Amino acid sequence: MLNKQHTKLARYAKALGHPVRIFVLQTLAKQACCYSGDLSEALPIAKSTLSQHLKELKDAGLIQGEIEAPRIKYCINKENWSEAQTLLKTFFEG
Repeated sequence: MLNKQHTKLARYAKALGHPVRIFVLQTLAKQACCYSGDLSEALPIAKSTLSQHLKELKDAGLIQGEIEAPRIKYCINKENWSEAQTLLKTFFEG
């Protein structure tokens, strides 16, 4: 039977379903925070495309953004990131 954990795992997995989003998460996991401009310099994609990927990660709850005009600072949502890791580990361990 489906439960809340299945729904959460599916949402996190969807957010992880693109190489750009995986890169962003790995980058943010290695440092306290990062500005969107710094991410756009590191990735060979349009700023609007990066923005869409950041929105997907934010909607999934894996990152959080804080406006520091004129820039936005992004950080890992540590609680949800830890939960996603646990859910994925449990899923793959069967």
